[in-house]
Amino acid sequence: MTILTAPYTHARKQFADDVVRGLTHCGQKELPSKYLYDALGSTLFDAITLLPEYGLTRAEERLLQRHAGDIAKYVPRHTTVSELGSGTGRKTRSILNALRERSPLSYYPIEISSAALASCVTELRDIESVSVVGVESEYLSGLAEVAACRKPDAHLLVLFLGSTIGNFDAGADAVFLREIRKTLRAGDSLLLGTDLIKSRERLIEAYYDSRGVTAAFNLNLLGRINRELHGDFHLRAFEHTVRFNEVTQSVEMHLRSRRQQSVSIADCDLLVDFAAGETIWTESSHKYSLAEVSVLASKSRFALQAQWTDDKWGFATSLLVAI
Repeated sequence: MTILTAPYTHARKQFADDVVRGLTHCGQKELPSKYLYDALGSTLFDAITLLPEYGLTRAEERLLQRHAGDIAKYVPRHTTVSELGSGTGRKTRSILNALRERSPLSYYPIEISSAALASCVTELRDIESVSVVGVESEYLSGLAEVAACRKPDAHLLVLFLGSTIGNFDAGADAVFLREIRKTLRAGDSLLLGTDLIKSRERLIEAYYDSRGVTAAFNLNLLGRINRELHGDFHLRAFEHTVRFNEVTQSVEMHLRSRRQQSVSIADCDLLVDFAAGETIWTESSHKYSLAEVSVLASKSRFALQAQWTDDKWGFATSLLVAI
């Protein structure tokens, strides 16, 4: 098992800085969604993907299994594959299998969660003719590291699946894709997953499941602050809530304070006051139209080469080429 790790102290300091910035933000308190995915959070998210209400992951898996061979036909023979936010890598197996039939390849999953990264490496290291090297890093710095070490003649295929692109604020999705484009050469590829617009009722149900798994996933972020930064959040004093923003076409997850309270976070030297009903915004998930995906690609210096959709749930997998 090979994993390139980021310094723990740097990651912990970044976490602390982001917590201070988010909880002292003027107006709406917020925390970056990437911190939902510690070891426990990653396990809970894997459970969410199996829930009957949450069809996104199954839709993407159907597309990748059905069209892996088609995707491979668009990608040059000598290819290095890197994935941003790989999770356990379960969905990626079909693509790697299709690509390695033509020639051996290297696969670099990039994750900030060491637990998810270790699971991914373990899950996929048995694939013949595929070298798996995990990179514990933020997305862009990890991708720059991968791009710098690829062979001169190697094509780079970047996977950004699961509709993670929808977690960015309005306009920030294009900014992020442009940053990815800066790391790529003309002709390199990006396989992008996007959840599509569907009914408000269906979306709310997907993020507010009857078993309470998504609630546990969201509340675990406060538990993580307690564990890693010595906070004293009382988890039962907060509740998971979901909103649909009609203007931005986004599902928003919040943690709502059940009562007026104060919370201290020792390692941040921070005391935070909450009014009854006040929320912490933890995640936003924008839902796209097919036309919007094409516009997003164009804004980011990519061309839309091919696209596959799942009509059962409403999901698109798009192959973009750097121009």
